[in-house]
Amino acid sequence: MSVLSVFYPNELQDSTYAIDYQKMYDRGYRGVIYDIDNTLVPHGAPPDERAVKHFEKLRETGIQFCLISNNKEPRVASFAEGIGGAFYICDAHKPSRKAYMEAVAKMGLLKSQVFFVGDQIFTDVYGARRAGLYSILVNPIHPKEEIQIVLKRFLEKIILFFYKLEHGKTVSRNI
Repeated sequence: MSVLSVFYPNELQDSTYAIDYQKMYDRGYRGVIYDIDNTLVPHGAPPDERAVKHFEKLRETGIQFCLISNNKEPRVASFAEGIGGAFYICDAHKPSRKAYMEAVAKMGLLKSQVFFVGDQIFTDVYGARRAGLYSILVNPIHPKEEIQIVLKRFLEKIILFFYKLEHGKTVSRNI
C-alpha cells in the first residue's frame, strides 16, 4: 500500500449515471452522498432531466441521498429544490470530514450504509476516505473548469497512474 492510497477511490465509474444503484442497495448501502458540479451536471448548471429522473429512481429504489458542496447556499439549495428536494450541506469545506459525517447523520444512517460519488480526488474522494466512506470517482461531466481545478486534474492523473499500477486496472479518465 503506497502513501498515495489515501487518495484512491474504492471504485472508478465513467459517470454517476453508470453506477448500478440496485447493486449498491443489494450490498447494504441505503444512502449516497453526492458532489454536485461536474458529478451530476456541468459546473453551475441547474438539474437537467437526466438528474431529475436519476433522483426519482433513487427514491423508488429506497436509497436516500444528500448533496455536499463547497459552493454557497443559493447554488446548493436551488439544485436540491430542482431535483424534488434533498438533504444538502453547503460551504462543506471538503475534504474536511465534518460535512460527510453530517450528511450521514442527516440521512439517519451508519457510515457503513453510505457511499460517496464525486469527480475530484483531492476534495471529494480524499474527504470521503478521511470520513471512512466507500468512494466512487466518476469522470467529470464537462471539460471546462476553473484554473485551480485544471491544475488539480494534472495531479489527479499522477494519482490515477499509480492507482492503476497498484490495482491492475484500466483507468478511463477524461481529464
